[in-house]
Parts: sequence; C-alpha cells; structure tokens
Amino acid sequence: MAADAVNSVSLGGNLWQIAAAEERAVELVAQKYDLPVLLARVMVLRGIEIDSVPSFFEPKISRLMPDPCVLKDMAKAAERIAEAVVHKQKIAIIGDYDVDGATSTSVMRLFLQAVGAEPDIHIPDREEGYGPSIRAVDDFKTAGVELLLTLDCGTTAFEPLEYATTSGMDVIVLDHHEAEVRLPKVYALVNPKRLDEKDDYPYLKFMAAVGVVFMTVVAVNRVLREKGFYAEGKSEPDLKKWLDLVALGTVCDVVPLKGLNRAYVAQGLKVMAARGNKGLTALMDKANLSEPPSAFHLGYVLGPRINACGRVGDADMGNKLLCSSSDYQAQLLADKLNEFNLARKDIENHVLLAAIEMLESKSSEYPVAFVYGYDWHQGVIGIVAGKLKERYNVPAFVMSVEKDEVKGSARSIPQLDLGALIMAAKEKGIITKGGGHTMAAGFSLEENRLEDFRKFVGEYALGKIGAEAIVPVIEVDAVLDVGGANAELAGYLEKLEPFGAGNPEPRLMLKNVRIVKPALIGVGHVRCILTSENGGSIKAIAFRVGDNDIGSAMLNPKGERFDAVGVLRYDRWQGRNDVQFIIEDLRKAENDRQE
Repeated sequence: MAADAVNSVSLGGNLWQIAAAEERAVELVAQKYDLPVLLARVMVLRGIEIDSVPSFFEPKISRLMPDPCVLKDMAKAAERIAEAVVHKQKIAIIGDYDVDGATSTSVMRLFLQAVGAEPDIHIPDREEGYGPSIRAVDDFKTAGVELLLTLDCGTTAFEPLEYATTSGMDVIVLDHHEAEVRLPKVYALVNPKRLDEKDDYPYLKFMAAVGVVFMTVVAVNRVLREKGFYAEGKSEPDLKKWLDLVALGTVCDVVPLKGLNRAYVAQGLKVMAARGNKGLTALMDKANLSEPPSAFHLGYVLGPRINACGRVGDADMGNKLLCSSSDYQAQLLADKLNEFNLARKDIENHVLLAAIEMLESKSSEYPVAFVYGYDWHQGVIGIVAGKLKERYNVPAFVMSVEKDEVKGSARSIPQLDLGALIMAAKEKGIITKGGGHTMAAGFSLEENRLEDFRKFVGEYALGKIGAEAIVPVIEVDAVLDVGGANAELAGYLEKLEPFGAGNPEPRLMLKNVRIVKPALIGVGHVRCILTSENGGSIKAIAFRVGDNDIGSAMLNPKGERFDAVGVLRYDRWQGRNDVQFIIEDLRKAENDRQE
C-alpha cells in the first residue's frame, strides 16, 4: 500500500507519513463488524484479514498453540524431562540475566517444583558472560546433576555444552536465538529458529524463550499425565497460572505480538491482574501500579526493574522474586530491585552523557555512532546504544573496554541488519564472538582491534545506508479533528491491545489545533489543552520536551495553529477515568507554515 508523505520536517526533526489503507477493505471490515472506520482502518493497516478480526479481538491460546511436538526435538525433550521428574533425578537450569531469561527460568522452576522436583539454578552475571560456561558445568557435575536445561541460551554454546555431555549429563536446550547450520551435540535442542525447522506455523519463530519454555511445560505435563504420574494422589498443576510470567517475558523481549505471542500476552495480562504471583504483586505495589496492568506497564514499569538486577545487581534476583512464596521475602526483593533500577538510571546517565560528548566533539566519516570507554558498566551499554540510535537516527555501537576484552552492544535502524553485520565481522576474525537480531546485537573483541572494527562497521553501514543523513519517518495511522479524539474512540482503540512490536499503538494526527494553558511539570514534561475551531478540546501532555523545540513551541505557542501526532489513551492515574492525548511530535499547521 502506498503512503502519503508529508515533506516538511517537524519540530521533532521527523517526516510524517500518512499510511494509505485499501479503502474497500476498510469499508468491509467496518460494515461486517459494526466498527468505527478509524478502527477498521488501523486493523487493515496491521494486516488483519477480515475473517481474522474476531480472533484478533479475542486471541485464544487453545486455538493458536499447535501440538508442542511440531517443534523438532520437543517430544524427545519432554520425555527426558518427565523421566527425570518420575525418577527424581537431579535437574539443573542455566538461564539468562534479562527479563526473558528470568521468566523462562521461573516458569520451568515453578512447574518442576509443582511436580516434586527442585532444580538447581544458575544465572550467570555479566562478568561471567552470557550463556553456559565451563565453570557452571563443573559446579553442576560436582553436585551430581544428571539433566541440564539451558533456557534462553545455548543454541551456539558448542564448547561448554559438549563438555557437559562428555561429563555425563543429558543437556536440553530451550532457546529462541538465531541458529547456525551446526548445532551443539546435546540430547535435545528445541528452538523454532533452527534452520531445519518446518515452516508450518511461522508465528512460532516469533516466540520469546519463555514462550518456548511454556510450550515445553505443556508437553512435559502431557507426558506425565500419560504415564499416570498424577493418578497416585498427586495434583496436576494449573499451567495457566504462569501465563503472567509468559506475558512479561514476551513483551520485554520485544518480539512481535502476533499469533500465539498475542494470545500469551492477552491471557497473561488477565492472570497478572488477579495478582496471584507474590513477587509480581510486590513489584506492582512498589511501582504504585494499582490499575490492571497493560503491555505498556510490562515493558516500561515492571520489566526495567527486573532487568536492573541483571545489569547492576545480583543476576539471579529476578528469578528469586518471581518464584517467591513469601510475601515478606517478595517485598524485600522488590525493594532491592527498585534500588538497583535507580542505580542503573544514574550509571546510564553518566555513560550516556560521556558518549554524547565524544560523538559531538568530532565528526565521523561514517553513518554510525561508535563510542567506547574504559570500564563503562556493561549493564547499561545496551540501553545507551538504544538512546544514541534514537538521538542520531543511525546504528549505534557502545563498548566497554575491560582489562581482558572489549564488550559491546549495538542497536540499529531498519536500513541495517545488525545480525548479518556481526556475523560478517566474526567470520573475518575482527570480533571474537557476537550474535543478535536485526535491530540489536552483542559482541566482544580484543582492544587492539577496535579501529579495525570501527572501519569495518563504518564501511558496512555506508554500503547499506549511504552517506546522506536519514530523516526519521513517523508513520501516522489516521488523521482526525480534536472533537473525534474522545472517550468512545479511546475505548475502541483499547480493543486492539496488547500493543507492542508487530502491533504498535495507533498513532493519530490531530489537525489544526491551538495550544492553551501550557505548563511545565515534572522533569521536562509539558501539559496543555488542545482546542480546535469547532469547539472541541482535549487535555494533552508531551514527555521530556522541556529542552527541545517541541517544548519551546508548546510553552510559547503565540496563538499559532499546529498539527500534533501522538496516541490517545485513557488517563486512569489516581482513579481518573478520562482521556488525554500523548503528544509525540508537532509541526506548524499548513496555513501557518512558511515554506
């Protein structure tokens, strides 16, 4: 579908593009389901087929999850885990230190505990590095572990996992990261991104690791049931009660909320609203989250607090919180995670300011942000890379030079595939290890190869992006008058939740508005009322704009008219139940522009 591009650059430095939907398809969806045209338009733009509308509004796991054994090695993995449970063999888990890793580990741990097993848990900290290690394997070997599970890691951990196998352990990998043609020699490897996987259910490739783990738990539970495990007076666990953790990991790993992922999150949010998990409940209370959680709260309120322990604190604390059976312990852990998150923000700001100073003190011949510092905290370099990418609209590479190696993180723009870049750098021997996705990657290299890596990254990006500066584009789903931005429309838009990757929150443009009663609040936020000539009005807020052109225009509107782009939401803070417009960008209205 074509799009209507608006050529003038906004106050935020963006081009706005009005997405063009197939009008006949919009009309059919609106008529068949008695929906507002704007809502039907958004659904068509999201690629929702007309017959899929009901299931989009009410996604069901039972309908979208196939038999778990469609995935290679799943049947083998489920049988082996069930065997370990039945025969009370020693099980160990190696997880990851991010939210997907914490939730994956927690879902498997809670399930195994529910069926009478108590696994040993190892979450490597950032000093140890991502994934399985020889040291961890040796510790488990000493402890008599017979079955080792690696969750959210392991697909490319050839040496440590093959070492574990030769040490007498059966190793099962449950992962979702990109795979190579070669796979480690393990008992079973379940990963929807295996290159030899069939494509019968393509949306399975979008799953976070926690989604793969939940499918595995479903498969193991079925095997135990078939073996008569629950016939001896044992209660079969209710697997649905862990969907809150599946939703949390899925949202925080920024995987597309399509197909099964959408069902995971939609159902998981309902479970979370019931506040059955003591750790999540304590964390929600600590964040003053009293309303039913949304995907936004998972990604921007709860997730960062759990992530903080892996960044600047104790890596296994997230798993401990999510598996806590004590209200008191949950409160203590939630308090600690909140402290870690505050510390993370301070460290992040320090590294970000240093990086910006480096970038702006000299020009670069390449369309990338490439910075490094000595002993920058590894836990924040990924966040800083993301913020540099947003600030400069170029791929960003941020590295910490340690005494033994350089560890880095990168974030990209759509024009550059980071996974391919990192693989190419590894093949050339410029970096020692690395991996990632299209938009994010991690890597390591020796300090004496930094300049080689800078040139390689620069030339690679130059070939893909070109030398011309790329002006970021904001895609607008629909244009309307202030009077149309009302509670009824906000209610309809909520039906499209959960929002996230693959299903972004609808971005609207309000035309020809005037800004009245502006006020600077908090740390650089500006609130106001938007009015139109037909008498309509809505309260609005723009976050963190106090020091830029958007904030300046809002605080000194001079009676001019503007177009505003943003999202329409209910404001339920402290018991409110009205609507407001979250302003993301502004430009002078067409008649007020001098072009």
